[in-house]
Amino acid sequence: MPTSPTPLAATSGQAGGSGAGFSWQCLGLEAELQAVLPELIQLRRHLHRHPELSGHEQQTAALVAGELRRWGWQVREGVGRTGVLAELGPAGPGPGGDPAEPFVVALRVDMDALPVEERTGLDYASTTQGLMHACAHDLHTSVGLGVARLLSAVAQRQPQLLRHRVRLLFQPAEETAQGAAWMKADGAMENVAALFGLHAFPSIPVGTIGVRSGSLTAAAGELEVEVLGEGGHGARPHQSTDAIWIAARVVSGLQEAISRRLDALHPVVVSFGRIEGGKAFNVIADHVRLLGTVRCLDNDVHAQLPAWIEETVHALCRGHGGEARVRYRCISPPVQNDAALTQLVAEAGTEVLGGQQVQWLDQPSLGAEDFAELLDGIRGTMFRLGVAGPDGCTPLHSNTFAPDEGGLAVGVRVLTLSLLRWMERPR
Repeated sequence: MPTSPTPLAATSGQAGGSGAGFSWQCLGLEAELQAVLPELIQLRRHLHRHPELSGHEQQTAALVAGELRRWGWQVREGVGRTGVLAELGPAGPGPGGDPAEPFVVALRVDMDALPVEERTGLDYASTTQGLMHACAHDLHTSVGLGVARLLSAVAQRQPQLLRHRVRLLFQPAEETAQGAAWMKADGAMENVAALFGLHAFPSIPVGTIGVRSGSLTAAAGELEVEVLGEGGHGARPHQSTDAIWIAARVVSGLQEAISRRLDALHPVVVSFGRIEGGKAFNVIADHVRLLGTVRCLDNDVHAQLPAWIEETVHALCRGHGGEARVRYRCISPPVQNDAALTQLVAEAGTEVLGGQQVQWLDQPSLGAEDFAELLDGIRGTMFRLGVAGPDGCTPLHSNTFAPDEGGLAVGVRVLTLSLLRWMERPR
């Protein structure tokens, strides 16, 4: 079981240049946050009213870019199709200006919504039928804007604290696990030495964060299986090859094979979310299409899964007289949190929230997160942001998901101080 490391003691002296310690209070950023918080909440509610699907975040991106420019950030739009990239701080990648030194610290937040019909009853509920911010990306975007606002204040009043360049990535298409790769292909991770991120977590109370070193989320894949049989009359199934019956055997047989042919210490989850097949109530179906997802925490096991699943599905189908076509697409690798950066976030959280409000998570999640795509060769960490209010919070992707907005200020505090602390430490 993970144990909570001893938090770094914050100094109470004046914020200074290289080597000088500082505390959150002496920076004066709490007053700045309280002044801007009503505006951030209104921005979040505007985004919630106007959700946009993955790859179509044009209006969201335009709003984000406008706010960032207003606060003095250098902004690039259209990064990763509809993403926004903003930078602030020294022009060179490192204190000595050596372009070989990757002295850029980055924060990534996501912007896209889901094809979910909202049922929260909020007075700022989605105005777009069939679309909803059911995964808190509107909250994440607002946290990113809050961090931008506070770091802009630091740049104006205490520029010596921005010893390295800060880059903000407002990413599209996280829900389809495409946006991170799009932004990376457009150079969003060039010269980045450390990457931070967060995700709302409805099982953690507001005012609290969850941190974990090592594996945080699972590797994920998309699985498509076509079961091929032979049609016939519903009254004479023995004269046909029933694709629906075989498909049922595939769904149950894969689950049974997982429990008996794979190591139970490396869990694998296969879940089918869509089944299509058949044309009439009295005709034996000759074709069924199954769509599902595969989750796994171990990279080596995940690498072996496509071939193992294909072999198992073909055996099941042939054993019942049918054939199969199997397609597997890797959605994203697992998020692996860097231990030192996770410790830094825990220390920042302890300083701005209190030690009792920082939870060390015992278990990773089998959810997927394309934040992992950005970590290839890059140190990074993502933490869980508590958003459960006094009455709890429904799960992510639920049509009644309504996170407590108190989490917004918490995310801004923890991330702003984490970025500043990273810049304070010797590279």
